[in-house]
Amino acid sequence: MALVNGINENCAGKSISELLALKGYDKQRVAVELNGDIIPKSEHDSTIIKETDSIEVVSFVGGG
Repeated sequence: MALVNGINENCAGKSISELLALKGYDKQRVAVELNGDIIPKSEHDSTIIKETDSIEVVSFVGGG
């Protein structure tokens, strides 16, 4: 299990893109941090989650 936004999730073996789709995130409106490093959107499909990973997904919110 990997830690996603502070919660243990069974997502090891999935790509970042798969995780975002599974959790219902809009890929264009989030930033993903993996073990303290920002993962560029161009690497979301190829970055595979490991059981020891810690992931933070931050959504961008508009307002004014």
